[in-house]
Amino acid sequence: MSELRQSFPAHLIAGKSRLAADDVLFLRNYTFPLGLRTSDDVLVLMALQNSCPEKCDEWDAFFIEALTEFIVHYSYPQGSLDEINVAWLVRLLSTDGVVNSPLELRLILNVIEASSNVPPELGAFALDQLRVAIEEGVGAYALTRPITRPGITRHDLDYICRILRSKRDAGRLALSPLKIAVLERIAAATKSNFNHPGWDDLLDAIIIRSEDRPTVSRWLRVPDAMLTIQGAI
Repeated sequence: MSELRQSFPAHLIAGKSRLAADDVLFLRNYTFPLGLRTSDDVLVLMALQNSCPEKCDEWDAFFIEALTEFIVHYSYPQGSLDEINVAWLVRLLSTDGVVNSPLELRLILNVIEASSNVPPELGAFALDQLRVAIEEGVGAYALTRPITRPGITRHDLDYICRILRSKRDAGRLALSPLKIAVLERIAAATKSNFNHPGWDDLLDAIIIRSEDRPTVSRWLRVPDAMLTIQGAI
């Protein structure tokens, strides 16, 4: 917890077993009065997330708000995402490709919704959390899935549509090859007689969309060491 020793206000909170609303207000006013601005700020927030077993609703809102602001609106390209942001975010929040915290999965969905452009890698990663839940029964999505069965439910369809963010054009759903590949893996992991009827409708509507990508040359406002953040927490 060296990153907490470097941040005195956060260090006062780190030893608690529960983060209360007053603690979150303290963090807003004294630890991060301007929001997250450096990689050290992110390390402090993640250390608190991982060290305090019980958290209030105010923490959940603060965690999602602060990291979304840093990733989408403070880091370049501001208001959007690119492949570098996405790789960093996936490394930050997952272990062996699996997001284990429901709050951190909510953060990913919020980042997707807040960004004007989302590289297909992040959408594919979020979709794969559903496959992991169905096929292996582990991960954050498995913990929040209201019905455990080897098929696509209405809840699963809502989750998929939230990620895809695509509007149907003349009944067709244009997706990147990467997202289609993950959906095919999900289909292979399910048993058709357990699937919601809307699942087949969604698969039938998909067409391949080619995606033009800008040349990537920029700075995320975090050092390369952040890509190995899990080893520091």
